[in-house]
Amino acid sequence: MNEIKIPELAESITEGTIAEWLVKKGDKVEKGDPVVELETDKVNVEVNSDYAGVITEVVAEEGDDVEVGDVIAKIDENGEAGGDASADDSNESSEQKSEDSSKEEASDKKEEAPKKEEKEIENTKEESKDNGDVIASPAARKRARELGIDLSSVQARDPLGRIRPEDVDSAAKGGNEQKESKPKKKEEPAQSEKTEFDKPVERVKMSRRRQTIANHLVEVQQEAAMLTTFNEVDMTNIMKLRSKRKESFMKKHDVKLGFMSFFTKAVIGALKEFPHLNAEIQGKELVLKKFYDIGIAVSTEEGLVVPVVRDADRLDFAGVEREIGNLGKKAVNKELKMEDLQGGTFTITNGGTFGSMLSTPILNAPQVGILGMHNIQKRAMVMPDDSIEVRPMMYLALSYDHRIVDGKDAVKFLVRIKELLEDPYDLLLEG
Repeated sequence: MNEIKIPELAESITEGTIAEWLVKKGDKVEKGDPVVELETDKVNVEVNSDYAGVITEVVAEEGDDVEVGDVIAKIDENGEAGGDASADDSNESSEQKSEDSSKEEASDKKEEAPKKEEKEIENTKEESKDNGDVIASPAARKRARELGIDLSSVQARDPLGRIRPEDVDSAAKGGNEQKESKPKKKEEPAQSEKTEFDKPVERVKMSRRRQTIANHLVEVQQEAAMLTTFNEVDMTNIMKLRSKRKESFMKKHDVKLGFMSFFTKAVIGALKEFPHLNAEIQGKELVLKKFYDIGIAVSTEEGLVVPVVRDADRLDFAGVEREIGNLGKKAVNKELKMEDLQGGTFTITNGGTFGSMLSTPILNAPQVGILGMHNIQKRAMVMPDDSIEVRPMMYLALSYDHRIVDGKDAVKFLVRIKELLEDPYDLLLEG
């Protein structure tokens, strides 16, 4: 009997949630076949079987949290699909053996009934509690059942409150007496989740990705000295250029000329002049990056993801548009891989696609800058000669980490982006 375990996923990912089983007990699988879809903090990945055989046991259910190394299923290399390797319904002698064994089991059950009934009651209590406030890995739950330990009495050493098998073992040895004096601040959130309402509500479990996004955003605001500066850009020249060149651009490159390539190139031009916006803090060091991997925020059903356009400074406008289009499709179709999301140096997010007029984007740590685009609105603008014209205007927002970036540099950075966008012909030449 072999075990299917959660493999090493990526350097920064150690756990996930069972999103969907692709096989069931009794199914025959080949080596390398995908058996389960795992939802991680960033992308969904398929876990493949390292063995060929028949699934004899599914240890972790859909919705369970698992970590690298956890056993999620068992497989028999000599088993037959559709049932147990030791059972053959068409074999009469096998049927006879089953009858004999069932008689023996029945007599055994009479003796063990009181004990089993007692154990089932304990397990039921444990499961009801485990499905409530307690967060535990499947291995910990199984260990708790074996030892007859109530998970609600186990003290988790994990900072996030997740119970692991070693915590259960410690509880069995009497190492969790401090459970009763557990700080109230850990209980309060669980209590608030259980608030009853007089009017109808719907409780929906947060996906692992949504939980990660929530935690990540809170951490950013706690750790970074985040400020936001604003400006506006006149989109007249870009819109005229797109209108003039869009057909020839499409024929030549087989991709549409959108706004994102202009903004990406403008950001790169400004980053080269203000390198502190393309940096990060590592301990007591300031790391100034000499490459330009630009993250483009994409909204999906499960939340915001930020795939990265690699070496965007080396791509022409068509290359940028093509790469952004490919990453956007992969995000919507849930085909992004870990390498698509790692290592960005600066991020661009476009709330204007949803009609946003103005917002303050939150940093994508460890990056220290993010540019927010917004909706294009026609407004009456006073021109240099005091005439009034209707112009397509867009508000820009730059959020930055004040620990690295001074306010003066942040303002100049955003002004430089504005200048490059309002003179897109120079931008095209430089790009």
